[in-house]
Amino acid sequence: MIQSISRSAFFFLMAAIFVISASAKTKYQPLPVHLEHDGEKWAEKTLHKMSIEEKVGQLFMIWTRAEFLNVNSPAYLQLRDTMNKYHVGSFAMTVRYEPPFLYKNQPYEAAELLNRLQSDSKLPLLIAADFELGVSNRLYGTTGFPNAMAIGASGQAKYAEDFGRITAEEARAVGVHWNFFPVADVNSNPDNPIINTRSFGEDPQQVGDFVAAYIRGAHSAGMLVTAKHFPGHGDTATDSHLGVAQVTGNRARLDAVELPPFRKAIDSGVDSIMIAHVTVPALDPNPNAVASVSPAIINDLLKQQLHFRGLVITDALDMGALTRLYSNNIGQEAVDAFKAGNDMLLIPPDLDAAVRAMIAAVHSGEIPESRLDESVLKILNTKASLGLHKAKLVDIASLERTVGTPEHIANGQQIADAAVTLVRQNHAVLPLRKMGTNTTGLPYQNAVEVRNRLVVIIFSDDVRLEAGRVLEREIRSRAPDANVIYTDPDLVAAMAPTILSAVQQAEKVVIAVYAAPTAGKVVQTNSGARNSVSLPDPSSELLRQMLKVSAQKTVVVAVGNPYLAKDFPEVQNYLCTFSAAPVSEVSAAKALFGEIEVRGRLPVTIPGIAARGAGTTELARKIGRPQLRK
Repeated sequence: MIQSISRSAFFFLMAAIFVISASAKTKYQPLPVHLEHDGEKWAEKTLHKMSIEEKVGQLFMIWTRAEFLNVNSPAYLQLRDTMNKYHVGSFAMTVRYEPPFLYKNQPYEAAELLNRLQSDSKLPLLIAADFELGVSNRLYGTTGFPNAMAIGASGQAKYAEDFGRITAEEARAVGVHWNFFPVADVNSNPDNPIINTRSFGEDPQQVGDFVAAYIRGAHSAGMLVTAKHFPGHGDTATDSHLGVAQVTGNRARLDAVELPPFRKAIDSGVDSIMIAHVTVPALDPNPNAVASVSPAIINDLLKQQLHFRGLVITDALDMGALTRLYSNNIGQEAVDAFKAGNDMLLIPPDLDAAVRAMIAAVHSGEIPESRLDESVLKILNTKASLGLHKAKLVDIASLERTVGTPEHIANGQQIADAAVTLVRQNHAVLPLRKMGTNTTGLPYQNAVEVRNRLVVIIFSDDVRLEAGRVLEREIRSRAPDANVIYTDPDLVAAMAPTILSAVQQAEKVVIAVYAAPTAGKVVQTNSGARNSVSLPDPSSELLRQMLKVSAQKTVVVAVGNPYLAKDFPEVQNYLCTFSAAPVSEVSAAKALFGEIEVRGRLPVTIPGIAARGAGTTELARKIGRPQLRK
């Protein structure tokens, strides 16, 4: 009897070990992206079992925030119930945003939440994100990169490939399969308020080469990528989050400038293309024909003429450029976008209205069910290509070995360093020398006397933001007694006398301007309220006054928008980082103090200042041994 029980227990234990061992092999998502025969069979079999409601749900992508949520919290229950009620097929991972504050979170919280959503979903979910600066766009502890234009300034396509590979490795580790990047827009308009530094530059050939390199790197580490914003959003002066932007070029211009990077992306095997909310009269003369709902632009141009066979996705459907057209029937925008040729419908302003409108359109025959099946099968095949039909979860324990490795971090900093571009100099300011009071390094005993020998003025949208904090820390580590002053549009008028006094007394002045493209940002100017990457009028006036009295001893650092100098032609020393990311702030400090070779070249033309390709590695004098003065 005992022997019999022991034998039974033995076989039960062996069976349990086998099951555990087998499941361990398939528990976590594989990295290679490849659609195999069994994946195709799964997609077809799954499609045939789905109701119309379930099929429609697969078309939609909605937001989820990367944050800790108790499994029984109202917030998580609402998210889970929305997913299951509408059969949502995809999520866009983001973090909490309360303009102007973006609240990043941690990789572990993101991975845990995404794993839980996958577990609670009947079908595997596609998870996407906007990682335009790498995963550091949303999560702490990950590798930081500068904006695309900074990589363009480096002139090294290899950096774009490294950018894609490292971002892919870290994104897949937290459960994100798909990046809404690279930006394939050619930023040919200096007044573009929403693309700007998000583009690799103004040369279509270079942009295409860097787009292809990024795709190559991302694919090598198992990441789906998106070329955006088709058919090109670079030659516009309107933020499509707020209004309708128009691309005015004729077809010859489009073929020469806007379309080549998208052709290169398609040739490079890009997985998806995002459609912009812009009007393009040369492609569709209908004044209300926003590209994202235009069959002529999506079906005729993208699919038929350019032969794109991947996923076609809308830009966010809740953006003002589109919602204004459908304010009386908000659900219809999803129907029109799908009929125009989009496969996936991102971030509808009213999910319930959009789903109901789509279901009704299928039942009425406005949308043939065969057309619905075509897109759903593409989506299911994409999920199968990621192996999600076999394993939906990520191994959270692997994060500590994959995310934010020293090699990754060093690579991101190297790219930022290579981007810094010296556009103008008068040989009287740069490089700065290390100076100031030695500190004890002991807690509560770091009394540093602030002097006006080196004055640093930091212009940002809001002094409460992190903008300038890394730059200040880096400057103070080299010049402890530097006088660092922050200002913003609300404070600049009151602070102007103090700032001007400090500048006049200074031996040297650094003016760091944080101006970067921000979705939906509204700036008040003399010409009215608009989105702009230029300084608001009060800040501009103060900057002009400072240059009037101190241009010869001042270096202006464009920590973001390089076109800033076109509004200040009197600037004598001009340094560009093309990015306000922390790695770019570190690079700016290194360049100011002559610690790196400044070898970047402008990837765009700054009207009245410098042409594309401009930049100098020549500094005023070589740096000698650091000097500390009391």
